[in-house]
Amino acid sequence: MEYTTLGDTGMEVSRICLGCMSFGSDDWRDWVLSEEESRPIIERAIDLGINFFDTANIYSWGESERILGDVLSEYDRDEQVVATKAYFQMDDENGNSGGLSRKAIEQEIANSLDRLGMNTVDLLQIHRWDYDTPIEETLRALDDIVRRNQARYLGGSSMWAHQFADALHTSDRLGLERFATMQNHYNLTYREEEREMLPLCQREGIGVIPWSPIARGYLTRPDESFRETTRGAFMDEDDHYAKRIAAYRSNGGAEINARVEELADERGVTMAQISLAWLLHKEWVTAPIIGTTSVEHLEDAVEAIEIDLSDDDIEYLEGPYAPKGILGHE
Repeated sequence: MEYTTLGDTGMEVSRICLGCMSFGSDDWRDWVLSEEESRPIIERAIDLGINFFDTANIYSWGESERILGDVLSEYDRDEQVVATKAYFQMDDENGNSGGLSRKAIEQEIANSLDRLGMNTVDLLQIHRWDYDTPIEETLRALDDIVRRNQARYLGGSSMWAHQFADALHTSDRLGLERFATMQNHYNLTYREEEREMLPLCQREGIGVIPWSPIARGYLTRPDESFRETTRGAFMDEDDHYAKRIAAYRSNGGAEINARVEELADERGVTMAQISLAWLLHKEWVTAPIIGTTSVEHLEDAVEAIEIDLSDDDIEYLEGPYAPKGILGHE
């Protein structure tokens, strides 16, 4: 395993972050693993040297946090970097269980810490931008959480670059703890973040931890094979997943998929490993967030760190890309 610092924080993290959305309860999503099924993956991640774990209160309505906390309690907490998130509504009957008001943030971090079995989370992230709450209120509440030692660092997730810049400027102006990380949508078939967000993060010393690094599985199998699978099929034009895959395929995406397959065959590795290696070669990326439901796929992801891509390889993979609409936030 390789390690790096998370932006300008000085905190050391593994180059692979284990995403925990697939751990929890299949009552939430039918592909989610139970605690019994999740435990071996988390334990193998630790064996492989992964020390960075990303979850959220909304994942299986908190069950992901509980499972992660239970497993990590058997290891040295000082060696672990644990990130969670808040924003999405946790209870449809309680309007204050979502959003980024002071009340919502304070009660949700308390609930998350209780489920995780921890006094402090290393990174607390806002899961999206809250258009109903002034950013000053959100930032003051987050600053108080850091001062109370309920979180060590703060992070943002998918939003417009102008919003992130405004948040950073507001923190500096008011003398508040600023965001140290950005968890954004970024992969070979979705590179719109390169226009503004990633240069902003690089300039400001922000750690970047992309989600959906293999395009929800689209970059793991040839285009035709992927579309023939149950999950990859375009079942309903209103289906969120189908829309996302259609966007990945568009504007050069299908050709990129073919080039990933070609390079993977030449190297004797998997398509997923080539796709992750491309991300790991980007200087503004700290650690892609890898979500998995198998130990084998986790091991493949870690092996991608060892794959060396030349400048010509990277140019070849990127060549067909053309601009597309924003995915992941509004």
